Amino acid sequence: MSVIGEQIKKYRIERNITQEQLGELIGVTTQAVSRWERGGTPDAEILPNIAEVLGVNIDALFGREEHSFSLMLARKLCQMPREEAYRYAFQICWAIELGLVGDISIMDDFMNKFIDSSITTLDTQNDYFAKVISDFGIANVRLSPNFRYFFFLSESQERLKDQLSDTESLRKVFELFADKNMLSIIVYLYSASIMPIATSLISQKTGLNDKEIERCMKKLCENKLATRSVIATAEGEINAYTICKESFVVPLLCAADEINHKNTRPFLGEFSRKKPLI
Repeated sequence: MSVIGEQIKKYRIERNITQEQLGELIGVTTQAVSRWERGGTPDAEILPNIAEVLGVNIDALFGREEHSFSLMLARKLCQMPREEAYRYAFQICWAIELGLVGDISIMDDFMNKFIDSSITTLDTQNDYFAKVISDFGIANVRLSPNFRYFFFLSESQERLKDQLSDTESLRKVFELFADKNMLSIIVYLYSASIMPIATSLISQKTGLNDKEIERCMKKLCENKLATRSVIATAEGEINAYTICKESFVVPLLCAADEINHKNTRPFLGEFSRKKPLI
């Protein structure tokens, strides 16, 4: 067997693609793929197509690529302008979701729709959710007008339940967000500029009095969702607060919005999980 044939077979099997499927994606017969894997060599002009379908570079087909795909992807993102890198990263996330569904026949149609943005530009009212819930993990993509995110949870050897066993601590977190005034302050602070914000401005934007704001901000600071600073003014010292931008509040709010969403459209998914979710 030639090196190229060995590599084609290796990457084809890794990606769970049959010889027939690979042939269709490249535009050759199943017999041609079989011939390569038995020692033949593809024509040089189709090597780029083979590499693209298998998700590797051409060097990998010659057995010269030792770096992992994840390392190559990380390097590519580092070299891109930041805005372009984030757009490309989400395209990769969408490709991951499609790949985890495990149906290669849908790839071109769904990937092209996403890249062309036709799903969201033609439909400005509905949200679409692609979900994979299997015994190997959970993945979720939201494709909505101006609202897209990706969530992935790989199955661990230990039960997730063990990590979430302290239900009292979890209850306290949800208690914060169940407080109407607290939630109003959180949403405002996360939508404001990244700088200390005085109690008086929080009051103006939320309609809450200073006493209530101080009560809420004390709890947020205790839970490390905000920090307090004291600013000297001509009228005396005043309290100012800065939200902790690195916290997990935004994903939590997105998940809450998804749970509450009433206009969800069926889109794409795999629901084969037999294990408990946690």
